[in-house]
Amino acid sequence: MAALTNLRAVIAVRDFRRLFAVRLAGQTADGLLQAALATFVLFSPERQPTAASVATAFVVLFLPYSLIGPFAGVFLDEWRRRQVLLYANLLRGALVLGVAALVAARNDGLSLAVMVLVVLGVGRFVLAGVAASLPHVVDGPLLVTANALTPTAGTIAAAAGGLIGVGIRAAFGGGDQGSVIVLGCAIGMYVVAGLIATTLGANRLGPDEDTVRNSLLGVLAGFGEGFRQLVTHPLAGRAVVVVVVQRITFGALTVLGLLLVRNTLNPSSDPDAALGEFAIITGAAAAGALLGAIITPGRARHLGYVRWTTLAAAQAAPLVVAGLFACISLDTLWPLLIAAFSVGFANQSAKVASDTLVQREINDDYLGRVFALFDVAVNVALVSGIVAVAFTSPESGIAPIIYVVIGVLVAANAAWYWRHRERV
Repeated sequence: MAALTNLRAVIAVRDFRRLFAVRLAGQTADGLLQAALATFVLFSPERQPTAASVATAFVVLFLPYSLIGPFAGVFLDEWRRRQVLLYANLLRGALVLGVAALVAARNDGLSLAVMVLVVLGVGRFVLAGVAASLPHVVDGPLLVTANALTPTAGTIAAAAGGLIGVGIRAAFGGGDQGSVIVLGCAIGMYVVAGLIATTLGANRLGPDEDTVRNSLLGVLAGFGEGFRQLVTHPLAGRAVVVVVVQRITFGALTVLGLLLVRNTLNPSSDPDAALGEFAIITGAAAAGALLGAIITPGRARHLGYVRWTTLAAAQAAPLVVAGLFACISLDTLWPLLIAAFSVGFANQSAKVASDTLVQREINDDYLGRVFALFDVAVNVALVSGIVAVAFTSPESGIAPIIYVVIGVLVAANAAWYWRHRERV
């Protein structure tokens, strides 16, 4: 009840609503952009996805979140954040115009990858700018609620943008023309996000004169300090490692799922059917993650955080291997849905429990640095799993040896963590 009261209270704050709207509009545009890129590169009837195209598409989507985010704060402490939100969104809209021109010209090479990478990299400044601006529009208990609400709602907005993008593309006949229209919608949403930012005062979001400035070298030094904290607090360190390994397997399974639905379960001439099935697999993984987020706090308190994480991971190992083999032997989708749900559940259960352990074990003075390192490690692990499988799996996605290796890795990770199952 208190959480609902705080939620109503934070929504009632006018400037929070405006800042919140900037994030929602921008992340909806991100979802539209990602849908257009994925459908153009991976689900287009004119081109068959190769290992290089799969790896490039996913690396472009995730790498900015891994490498740019931690350094964004260095600049956000120097620039007026309202102006960052305005001009960064307008810049993204202008850059997506270039992306649309490349798509219209059917250019799916390096220039497209670089352009999208820049767009998403600029987007990291928007997300970091919103996060840094929150204390200027809400404070006290409402800040905790705002910190929980904005990233969750932003993720939902991005997912909704992706689904809307798929729908728009289908409504306009699919193909590259449909992707260009989706990109036009993304441009419009970026402009809307920038215009919403202008409803806030120029100095409303800071930085204040007494803001502690950092430097690029300071960020790197912070990573080093975060690493030392994890080494000297092994319970927190192991919690981070188990999540990183799980994220590698999640990236690997994402590529396998995509290749199977695109090149094995559906004819190459019907990419729209493959796109629909991949969306269903993504939904199954999201449903598993949601269940993990809901039940982990209670289960972890009852069983212990390490024990619960181990049990959640252990159920995934056999289900993943069985699901992949059943998918190729029965030539049907449903085993993949079970595997996706299982992996989503295991990953989110581990992340929620590990976040709590890190917060409990690490002194508050170092938490920011530890979580910055944690965030980078998780995203790099995801990209690593994607790239490793993209270049080792056949384009059909039928790779029994890789299935077994992934299952062994998931089981070994759970077994290693089980050895440290003290009641915590």
